[in-house]
Parts: sequence; structure tokens; C-alpha cells
Amino acid sequence: MASAAEQLAANVNWSAFAKATELQKRLWFTLGALVIYRLGTYIPVPGVDPAIMGDIFEQNSSGVLGLFNVFAGGALERMTIFALNVMPYISASIIMQLMTTVSPTLEQWKKEGEQGRKKINQYTRYGTVILAAVQAYGIAVGLESLQGSTGTAVSDPGAFFRFTTVITLTGGTMFLMWLGEQITARGVGNGISLIIFAGIVAELPSALAGTLELGRLGTLSTAIILFLMIMVVAVIAFIVFVERAQRRVLVQYPKRQMGQRMIGGETSHLPIKVNTAGVIPAIFASSLLLMPVTVAQFSQASGPEWLQSVVALLGPGQPLYLALYIGGVVFFCFFYTTVVFNPQDTAENLKKNGGFIPGIRPGQRTAEYLDYVLTRLTVIGAAYLAAVCLLPELIRGQWNVPFYFGGTSLLIVVSVTMDTVGQIQSHLLAHQYEGLIKKSKLRGNRGGMRR
Repeated sequence: MASAAEQLAANVNWSAFAKATELQKRLWFTLGALVIYRLGTYIPVPGVDPAIMGDIFEQNSSGVLGLFNVFAGGALERMTIFALNVMPYISASIIMQLMTTVSPTLEQWKKEGEQGRKKINQYTRYGTVILAAVQAYGIAVGLESLQGSTGTAVSDPGAFFRFTTVITLTGGTMFLMWLGEQITARGVGNGISLIIFAGIVAELPSALAGTLELGRLGTLSTAIILFLMIMVVAVIAFIVFVERAQRRVLVQYPKRQMGQRMIGGETSHLPIKVNTAGVIPAIFASSLLLMPVTVAQFSQASGPEWLQSVVALLGPGQPLYLALYIGGVVFFCFFYTTVVFNPQDTAENLKKNGGFIPGIRPGQRTAEYLDYVLTRLTVIGAAYLAAVCLLPELIRGQWNVPFYFGGTSLLIVVSVTMDTVGQIQSHLLAHQYEGLIKKSKLRGNRGGMRR
């Protein structure tokens, strides 16, 4: 059964889109920002030979580098100014959210509303600069040791190259962070998610072409390619079904007399999504796992032997990589759910508004009941996320298919698409309501003039 919001969205008059000038401006701004991002993925880092980098990357594209390259929209393969993408920002956000649970000061800022959120965001930016600089330095050192078939990747290695690379990659990450914030404020959808979405979608044609090329060469059979296509469609349908699924907790409001009228006595629902955390756990787990492994893989040629062993164990499809990946997804699923939904606060709000769950006493008992329901739903949501992220990894490890539009990538694409379309529908609904209000005011004025 569809919710009231979904029923309203289904009745949106899409012909009103031509009159919704504010929405059009937001969409054009979002599109322009994403075009700027895509152009930046073709501006190379100074001092790096793109041809040699492409040759080196082609030899290692089936490992972690290939998977991270998809998230970076091909920027890593070309070693451009956006090679780090927004992963340092995501890692800094994870650290700040973890610290809010252990630091009383940060927890107090979180409760201060808009002002507290601004303080936390500012420290997140500081953390992004530090993480991006450290990761950029690791990549710079690794680039100096890379050897291609026609020479070294860096023409003039040394302190100056490392300095310029750190400045360039860190500046690229900070620009993308700012661009994502501008998209969120002035465009449509979540800016950071849309940047990752644009990178994945941009690499989809080449990944699909690579899979079909393996079929033409006979490396993959036609049956396997058809199975992959069917699997992608089935996973998309499964993701849409679960993302829309929700548990509706019945809430009743008693009748109250206000003046000469009786109000209340209504029955409502408190919707709790099966996957309350959304796509965030998959993004967090991927960013925490991919960035250190990517830096280590760049540095393994000049690093100690144990570093090479770690890189080998953390390759896609390896048991240790899968275990850490799934463990991270499950952990962040429970952690982020507690961040976005607080049963204690919800129970207090229901009590203040006179609402109660039938058969459950208001206050602490209601909070315990909501926590019980939320925990059971989170178990289902975590299992769903783990299955969606694990299945393509197993298939890729089994057949060595360069088809990265699966697992986390597929989850991000579908979830971001649903969220963006929902926001567009919300803007259209708001525009329709504004039109109705203006019409009713005009009719009211005409009636007053006739009198």
C-alpha cells in the first residue's frame, strides 16, 4: 500500500514542469555543476605521463584500482586533479559522526540545531584537508616508483613533484566538496551522492563495452553475459522494492476539547523504513576500505614485502576483503540508523503531542518498543545491503568480469535516482500548491469586489 506522499507524487501534473521556473533553474544548476566535475576528470596532474599511467592501469584494472576508478569517474586511471574524488570527505564525515557518540562537546553541538551543525561541518572540512593531504602524499610517492612499458610514470620525481601533487589532489577534493555543497543548496538532490553517481554512470558504457568485448573474444560465454544482464535487472528491482518498504507503527491521538470543538481522535502511522540508513553504509564501507588499499597498491613496488602481502589479501574477491567489506556495511548500517532515528526523542515527541501506540504506555515503554522494532528492521536492512554488495563481488571473483556496475555501484545509482526523482516531485507538488493558493486568493478578491 502506497503512503499518502507517494499517492500525491503519483498524481503530480508533469505538464506543470514547464511553468516551474525555480525547479528548472535548480536542474540546470545541478547539470552544470556535474558537467564541470566531468571536465575536471580530464585535467591531468602536472608531471605525470597520461599514456604511461594508462598502460600501467590497464595491467592492474581488475583489482582495487579498477573498482576505485569507477567511483572516481575514470579520474584515477587518467591521474587527474579529481583522482581522490570525495572519498576523503566521506572518511572525515565518518570520523566526525563516530566522535559525536563519544565526545560530549560534539554531542552537545549536534543538539544545538543549525549552529551546531555548522560547527561540525567546519571541523569535517578540516579533517578532509588532512586526510586528502596524507592520501595525496602516499599516491605521489607511489607514482614515482611506477614503471610502464615505455618508461616511468613521473618525468621529474622529487620533492617539488610531491608538493605539487599534494596541493593539486587536495585542492581537487576540496573543490568537489564545495561543489557538492552548492548542488545540495542550490540544485536538486544530495550533491556528494550525485557526484559519485555521475562518476559511476560515466564509466558504465566502458565497463559494459569491456564485458561485451570479452564475449566477442570468447573469454565469456553468451550465457554468462545474459545471466549478468538478468542479474542486474533483478537486483535493481530488489533494491527498489526494499528501499520503498516500510513498517508502519499505528499511532492514535485522543479526543480533546478546545473551546466549543472536539479535536483529535485520529489514527495515524509512524513509517519506519526497512533500510533506514539508505546507501550511506555501502559508501562508508567502500571509502574506508578502498582508499588505504589504493594508496598501498601504488606504494607496494617500493614498499616492504609485508605491504605486498596485505595488498594481495585485500584484493577484490579475496576472503579478507569480503569479510571487512561486509563487516563495515553491517556496522555502519546499525550505526547510521541510530544517528538518523532516535527512539527516545520520537517517543518524547509523541507524548508531547498526545499520541500513543495502542497497547504501549507512553514515554519509556514507547521508546523501548520503537527500539525493538527498529533493531529488527535494521537486521533485515543490514542483511539486504550485505547481499546486494556481496553478490557482484562473488560473481566478479568467479569469472573475472570487468563489470563494476554492481553491488555498491548499483545501490548508489538506484538510491540516488530515487531520491532525486522524489525531490523533483516534491518541487512540482509545491509549485502546484502555490498555483492553487494564488487562484483561491484571486477568486476571493473578485468576490469581495462584487459585494
